[in-house]
Amino acid sequence: MEKIYEILKTLYGYDEFRNKQKEIIENIVEGNDVFTIMPTGGGKSICYQIPSLMFNGLSIVISPLISLMKDQVDELKRIGLPAEYINSSQSQAEYSEALEAIEENRCKLLYVSPERLELEGFKSILLNKSVDMIAVDEAHCVSQWGHDFRPGYRNISTFISSFDKRPVVAAFTATANEEVKKDIVNLLGLSNPEIFISGFDRENLELRVLRGLDRDLFIESYLHNHRDSSGIVYCATRKRVDELYSKFSKKGYPVSRYHGGMSPGERTENQERFMYDDTKVVFATNAFGMGIDKSNIRFVIHYNMPQSIENYYQEAGRAGRDGLDSECILLFGRQDITIQKYLIENSIDNVERQNHKYSQLKIMNDYCYTSDCLRKYILGYFGEIYGKDSCSNCTNCSDDFEKVDITLEAQKILSCIHRAGQRFGANMIALVLKGSQNKKVLNFGLNKLSTYGIMEEYSTEEIVELINILAAEGYIIITEDKFPIAKLSNLSKKVLRNEVKVYRNVEKAIVQKDMDSELFNRLLSLRNSTARNENVPPYIIFHDRTIKEMSIHLPVNKVQLLQISGVGASKADKYGNMFVEAIRSYMNEKSIEIDEDKVITINTSAVKSSSKRGMTEKVKTHLITFDMYKAGKSLKEIAEERNIKLRTIEEHMCKSTYEGLVDSFDEFFTDDEETDILEAIDQAGTELLRNIKEVLPEEISYFKIKMVMAKNEIIQGL
Repeated sequence: MEKIYEILKTLYGYDEFRNKQKEIIENIVEGNDVFTIMPTGGGKSICYQIPSLMFNGLSIVISPLISLMKDQVDELKRIGLPAEYINSSQSQAEYSEALEAIEENRCKLLYVSPERLELEGFKSILLNKSVDMIAVDEAHCVSQWGHDFRPGYRNISTFISSFDKRPVVAAFTATANEEVKKDIVNLLGLSNPEIFISGFDRENLELRVLRGLDRDLFIESYLHNHRDSSGIVYCATRKRVDELYSKFSKKGYPVSRYHGGMSPGERTENQERFMYDDTKVVFATNAFGMGIDKSNIRFVIHYNMPQSIENYYQEAGRAGRDGLDSECILLFGRQDITIQKYLIENSIDNVERQNHKYSQLKIMNDYCYTSDCLRKYILGYFGEIYGKDSCSNCTNCSDDFEKVDITLEAQKILSCIHRAGQRFGANMIALVLKGSQNKKVLNFGLNKLSTYGIMEEYSTEEIVELINILAAEGYIIITEDKFPIAKLSNLSKKVLRNEVKVYRNVEKAIVQKDMDSELFNRLLSLRNSTARNENVPPYIIFHDRTIKEMSIHLPVNKVQLLQISGVGASKADKYGNMFVEAIRSYMNEKSIEIDEDKVITINTSAVKSSSKRGMTEKVKTHLITFDMYKAGKSLKEIAEERNIKLRTIEEHMCKSTYEGLVDSFDEFFTDDEETDILEAIDQAGTELLRNIKEVLPEEISYFKIKMVMAKNEIIQGL
């Protein structure tokens, strides 16, 4: 087998194999079927490219990556491996040229899509050739339980069995759990395959989950601080991709976009611009990335939670393929669950597959709430044991977090689930613990439970988050279907009996960081003098809470200032420079290091998750409305004073809510109305507000619906 080292050095320039490549290649050459699970960037392609040169006949690579075949083949030809591809993107002349190379035995490696093999004419050409190897790339596509199920893959085994002399078969994938592994072996008809699992761990990837922050502002700060880095920002919907692309391209960032709603030509152009570093960042749906061979991607950010761990780890794994340190950041909001359920319900008709997707979604949701090592969680999902207690390279293993005892809160929640008969979901349990007067709570008689109102000091959102944390740690079982129910687990009794303690991770800065009183007073003085000059009340400039947050987090540029609660784009433009200069001057005076690149994350308490997002500012007039509202005027009074229709003023308030400016909703809707509206949204979807309105009581207006959607970050039409 010395020849394989010669090929490795001559064609690829490497002296040594890695990640079990040598053993895989040797087995293929010896005629053994193989099944390989190797993480993205692990070097799968070499495992079938080198054997193609060791065999006398033709080798075939079956791949779903039509858009990348030309680049792959061009690169192989460049290094001296005679390869061709055949797919629907070719001209007739290119197709004929490729067929001619196959007929004249000038092709050693042929790339085709699985659907191409269903064409009898093309199939007969291959059956008349001496085919020594068939490599199935992205083999998880054969399984309906995989994250990229492709029906055409189901016909591969029939194609293989059509040969008089069966070729050796090699299947490759980057992610597969036990269920998908069995499907791959069985559905591809692998014959006693040698199975190679090179390990799922990518030590160079830092895994982070961030909950309860303004996602748009985080991305703006991150892109500002990583202008020279390549990265991908994944979004759940095409609409969100287009919005973010529009917003950040207008701000001058070198960004592009990619999703299935774009023309093939535009997708190809944007992909090539990203590959060649003409653009640094691409906003994309999960249509982008499979097979992307770009080694220097330094970060992958998920704007929304994906549907499964497989989806997430494959997409996140596109970072750091060169082995250098890279970041994988998941920005989680509770509304992500609603979005993903909507996508599942509208893209999958098969009930069994839907239920399977709900199961995967629950596991993904638990990942976002677990206090355990994130790396350990992912590896455990794929059946790999992580032998360390801490990876020191994820959110939960970071020194920036500490564990806080929430045993008492856990006992209250578990007791309520038990007393309610384990018949309700997390939202209903939260309403009972909050002491809500919601009509469903009253109709079911849940207000008579001894646990009714025992957590009234918490908001329903905070209680739901605690329930999700307990579920992620196994203290609660959430059923895996469209309408999940909270049930007790075997661990629940131990908590209720005080046999175990329950903890959650809390960012240390939230607990330990204090306001700088001297700076606070200086900024208050600056605000008050500015207000006097403009003849307006001081809070029109900035609220005390906003000044307090400036004194805690010390923003030293406009990007950081925009992350402070209560600072919108308009106020940043008008007052930002004077306040930033005051802070910088104070820091210089006190010899405090100025950090231009720090990311400011605002959290209002250890258990509170604020899911608000910034939107592109289209009409600055809404900030005038908001300031008048904060000055104590009613919406009707503002409409009369500004000579604007009340409906327009209501739209201004919705926009202000999306921008995170509104921090109290008591005068807009009650807790019970919010619950009813969220349930109506689950039932009717978000495509038409009219559909939501029809299932609600008459007294709930469109404005209330819109405000609830704004508060909970629900986008109409998704």
